[in-house]
Amino acid sequence: MGKSKSKVTLFLKGCAMGAADVVPGVSGGTIAFITGIYEELLESISNLNLSLFKTIKKNGIKAAWQQINGNFLLVLLLGIGTSLLTLAKVVSYLLEHHEIPLWSFFFGLVLGSVWLVGKQVERWDIKTIAALIIGTAVAYYITILPPFTESHNLWYIFICGCIAICAMILPGVSGSFILVLLGAYATILESLSNLLSGLKAMSTEIIMANGSVIMVFALGCIVGLISFSRFLNYLFKRSKNVVIAVLTGFLIGSLNKIWPWKETITTFTKHAGEPNEKIIPLLQKNISPQQFEINHATSPELMLVITMFLVGILILIVLDRFAPKED
Repeated sequence: MGKSKSKVTLFLKGCAMGAADVVPGVSGGTIAFITGIYEELLESISNLNLSLFKTIKKNGIKAAWQQINGNFLLVLLLGIGTSLLTLAKVVSYLLEHHEIPLWSFFFGLVLGSVWLVGKQVERWDIKTIAALIIGTAVAYYITILPPFTESHNLWYIFICGCIAICAMILPGVSGSFILVLLGAYATILESLSNLLSGLKAMSTEIIMANGSVIMVFALGCIVGLISFSRFLNYLFKRSKNVVIAVLTGFLIGSLNKIWPWKETITTFTKHAGEPNEKIIPLLQKNISPQQFEINHATSPELMLVITMFLVGILILIVLDRFAPKED
């Protein structure tokens, strides 16, 4: 019963990570960190290396599975995959129709994460403070970079997967936002949504067209994940305090991206001239709720924003209270 409950809990943590990774500005790595599975995740992924072949040859597949903590990774990936497939449409809808409340919820979630991650620094000194400042500056700079235009080339999708997955496992650096910067976010999200529709309709054409994009992206993610996680795991073992300080800075800097009220400066027209033409914001700047009301002649939804912000904070308090902590 205990093991079953543990697997269900781990699956739900994977679902939460997947949900976070769908949204540009929020990192699945943040969820992994605050739910107490981050270091185990890094360690498990780091064990995916060439030594596995030696283990299989010498001790068999079961020993290799234990070496990579296979049960842990499998359950977590099932949760992430389930969340990505089922929430792609939901998040797309919320971003289009309820953007301000959604951003305010994640603003509260990430702001609360700053405290949760930062308090794990055992001692603040010159090095950790400098690391915090550098992490904040780097993440902030990433949020103000102008995005590239979209590309559907499979080789480019592969590269995007390699880069985005590195961000997805870093608390505070959103893999989805990196995809936005690289011009691949809409392509991946649309392919996920279409793939789910194709599976429901049992349409081979839709499944093949969108499945190839997702498979190439997933392959890029695997390559990037195995490479980067080993490096990050090495840094954790060498200078854990400094790494956590940098990650805390990443969270602070990322808040610029998820401020609820924005003004669009430049846009990109997707499927121009077609029935499904869609205008996508490329470059935005943060504004006050008062300025938003003036510019758009509509309510800034201040009370709803405050409510969703507090819900995000409350979720973090609950996670901190009940989530098991790593040693």
